[in-house]
Order: sequence, then C-alpha cells, then structure tokens
Amino acid sequence: MSARIQNSRSLTRRLGLAALGVLSVFAARPAQASIALLLEQPYGEMGLINPTGHAAVYLDHVCADGPLHLRACQPGEMGVVISRYDGIDGYDWVAMPLIPYLYAVETTAEIPLWADRTLEERLRDQYRREHLEAVAPDTPAGNAPEGNWYELAGSAYDRTLYGFQLKTTPQQDAEVIALFNDRPNKELYNGMFNNCADFARTLFNRFYPHAIRRNYVADLGMTTPKSVARGIVHYAQKHPEAGLVYFRIPQVKGALPRSREIRGVTESLMKVYGLPLTAISPPAAGATLLAYVAHGRFAMPKDAPELVLHDAPARQQPEVEFADTIVMPLPEHMGASTVPVTSSLGGAPMTRARGMMFAPARIE
Repeated sequence: MSARIQNSRSLTRRLGLAALGVLSVFAARPAQASIALLLEQPYGEMGLINPTGHAAVYLDHVCADGPLHLRACQPGEMGVVISRYDGIDGYDWVAMPLIPYLYAVETTAEIPLWADRTLEERLRDQYRREHLEAVAPDTPAGNAPEGNWYELAGSAYDRTLYGFQLKTTPQQDAEVIALFNDRPNKELYNGMFNNCADFARTLFNRFYPHAIRRNYVADLGMTTPKSVARGIVHYAQKHPEAGLVYFRIPQVKGALPRSREIRGVTESLMKVYGLPLTAISPPAAGATLLAYVAHGRFAMPKDAPELVLHDAPARQQPEVEFADTIVMPLPEHMGASTVPVTSSLGGAPMTRARGMMFAPARIE
C-alpha cells in the first residue's frame, strides 16, 4: 500500500471523527432554519460585458408546490431557491427545489459528475417538460420555448455559487410563505433598480430589517449580487447572533466553459475598462478607483467549504479524488441520502446545518 493511500485513509479517519463530534453536538436539538444568498458567478459572453453575476435566495425550511406556490417543508425535503427573473412567462419570481435548481435532476443519485452542453440541455429540457410547463410551456411545434427559463434548472453546470447563510425562525418563514402566496406574481424586473439582487436585498431585509442597503457609491445606486453579500457580512459583524456561515457549490466538472470572477459596478469598470477609461478621462478613472476602494471591496471567502450534494464515492470514479471529503448522513428531516462535503482543512471548525457541513464565517 502506497504512502499516498495510507495518508488519505488516515486523513479520512480524522475527518470522520470530527464529523461524529459535530453530529453529537447537534443530535439533541432541532434543525435550525436559515436563509442563504446564493451568489452566482457570471458566465458566457454576457459575463464578459456585465460580470455582476446572479443572486438567488435559498430557504431551507420553505418548499414549493410547483414553481409558483410556497409552503412549509415536509420531512425529507431540502428547501427552495427563489429569485427574480426576466422573461419567464410574465412572472416576477419562480421557486425551485434545491437539487433541480442546481443540477436539473430530482435526486442526489442522478447528479452527474461530468457534463457537456448536450447533457446539460437534455437534462434541462427533460426537467422543464416534467415540472415547468406552467412557466415554460412547449411551443406549438413541441420544442422548448425561447426566453430565460433555462436559468431555473441546472445553475451549477454554468457556474460556481457561493452561499452566505443566516438563521431564521419558523414564524419568519411562515410570514414569507404567506407574503409570496398572497401577492400578485407579475413581472417587475428592471436591470437597474429592480433586478435579482434587489429581490434578494428586499427578502433578506424582511428577516433582518435594514441589513442591506443600496451602494450608491461603489455600485452607482444599482444593487449588485456582490453588494448584497457584502451587506450580509457587514451585518453579521455587528450581529454575530445571526449565525453567518458560508459555503461554495462548485461548477460541475466537464466540457462546459468555466464561470468567471463576480464583480461590482466600479470594480468592473476598473478591472475591465480601467485602461481606456484612464486614457479618456483620468479624473473619472481616479474617482471610480476611489469609489471602489472606499466602498466596494469585497473578496469571496477563500476558505469556504465545498458543498457537494452527490454521492460521488459510491459511483466508483477512480479519476476523482475524495481524500478531503466527509461523507455523512442527512438527518431524519431530510431523508436517508448522504451528503459528501469537502472540508476546509486547516481552517475553522465545521458547523452542521441540516445535515450539511459549513465553516463558520470568519469576519475580519
């Protein structure tokens, strides 16, 4: 047996003991409800022009009957992802179960370890035909419709996502369910002042009033996904009882183009258009740089643990390394599946939340 294999097994044993310790701490108390910002990296040609990315909200104790009606979760369910969209059959928001939102499949066992464009499109259209006809119906010819419906399923094929999570209460979740079910769901999208990040900002502020504000300096009054994450972290600095944790959902491996770094408005201007802006107007470039440095700097957490929802070791993929992965069972509330999660070695101790492993956010 090679030293590499021995080291990997030793590491796995140590991580397993750490996981058992965490499980023992939380076994006697109910799962904590939470709300998480999913900060999603830009991709494709549009990601070059506008690298602000996308924002969605994940509620782990709120679920949905179809894409347009919310309810409390039942045992075995993993919550819902909600966001504002442009061009989804006239609707303002659509609710998606977590696994389909990320991978366009219904169970963790179906999540592919590798994907290309053909597989991505096939899985998305199959899920649409089975579950999303209400918001993305077939064309008269029986084909998939035009529009942005593809954003509803399989986000992790296109990009890496970062999660910024705070605690919620059952009463707060019930109030949000009633709010969304009672008010009209008509498209309100506006790229400058009513976009996906504004949706996330408003929803977070219902749970934590005045936690997130528009950044009139660094983002020129526009709400960006990165500014929402920055607001959440700054709020948690003053309110540690909110229990901020973060995680990273990696882009699925394969032949799809990789997503890019997410940026704010003045950050984009400086990093993408800095040289031509300086050539055209040095004072404008200086003011843009000052606005970014003073009010816009925010780095993605480098030590965020990877949240890997597929049962990869059971698939016997020899080319995939699992030495740094903890495979742990989900609690009773979320069924009998397993969730392997890559640990943050050498970082902060791990904290368990509903059967997943997260690293407590270290606020500097």
